[in-house]
This record gives sequence, C-alpha cells and structure tokens, in this order.
Amino acid sequence: MSDLRAVVEALIFASPEPVSLKTLVKLLDTEPKEDILQAIDALKAAYDEPGGLQMVEVAGGYQIVTRPELHEWVRRLFHERTSQKLSVASLETLAVVAYKQPVTAPEIAEIRGVNTAGVLGTLMERKLIKIVGRKQVVGRPFLYGTTRHFLQRFGLNDLSDLPKVEDMSDLLGFDLPASIGEPEPQSPLPFDPGETESIH
Repeated sequence: MSDLRAVVEALIFASPEPVSLKTLVKLLDTEPKEDILQAIDALKAAYDEPGGLQMVEVAGGYQIVTRPELHEWVRRLFHERTSQKLSVASLETLAVVAYKQPVTAPEIAEIRGVNTAGVLGTLMERKLIKIVGRKQVVGRPFLYGTTRHFLQRFGLNDLSDLPKVEDMSDLLGFDLPASIGEPEPQSPLPFDPGETESIH
C-alpha cells in the first residue's frame, strides 16, 4: 500500500467510534501488523505537533478529536448549527418518526418516497430523534423514536399531545405524506434518565 499512514488516518477520522488495532488489522488484512503499528506511531507523532486536532487512545481504540483547549470554539459551531431552522425534508422525516415510532429507516423512506439517511443523521445530531432498538426482522434495522428534547422543542407534554396530521401540515406550511394517517398514541418510549441537552 502506497501510503498506509494516510489510510489509517482516514479510517480513524471517518469512524464515529474509536477504532481498535484489531479492527485496523482486519480492515487492512493485506498489511503486516507491524507496519500498521508503525503507521499509528507515525500518526501519533504527527498529531503531537501544534494544531487543532489530536489523536487519542480511548475505549480500547484510537480517535482523532479536537484539542480540549479549543472546545469553546467548537461549541460555538454546534450552537450555530443547532440554532438553524430545520429543512422541509428534516421536518417531514421528524413528523414520520413522531407519528409512526418506533420506525425503521426503510419504513420512513417508503412513506416519504425518498432516501432519509442524511436527514436521520441531522435529526440525531440535533437530539430530536434517537435509536430505540432494533426490529426483529432480517437485517435487524435500527428503530427510531423521538427524544425528550423533541417534546421540549415542540412544547409537547407527551406523544399523545401530537396534533392531527392535517393540523400539523397546516402548522408546517406543507402537506405531509398521506400515509402517515391519523396520529396513534404510542405507549411512552423509555427515556434515558441521564439524557441531557449537551452536544458531544
């Protein structure tokens, strides 16, 4: 491999979770473990240089993160992003999750008629939805539901306070997919006792 260090760096950077040596060895199965370790050491040395990022060992793996002394600046970025209005696609997807939860990404895509992967990521980033389990079917896809922050953001006490779909369409200013149907109060989803509004 021409630049093993660059590949290792890309894998660690792209992963939302710490990447273990075992995972790197498995992914780079044509490379000797010793070479991978050398690439990791070279990356560590490079990230020891002054800059905005650092490479850390955490939870049994490697992760590239912002330096602690810069967290205040990073928080400003996330505050700016979370204060922006949600797009029509995000609001529509959020409505589908709210009325149909727990619901999988393919089910949401079927109702909306378009792919929802990026939109789901945005809604999770803004703490409006979260993964609440897996559906017991082939592939065991993730099930999505709304969060306590969703209720707070939209002024709802619980999911039974959701307005009728027609009223929601009027409030949003566009028609929601007809297949959402009438809102059906679901049994309350469990919220994490320690769920907070903080952005990680």
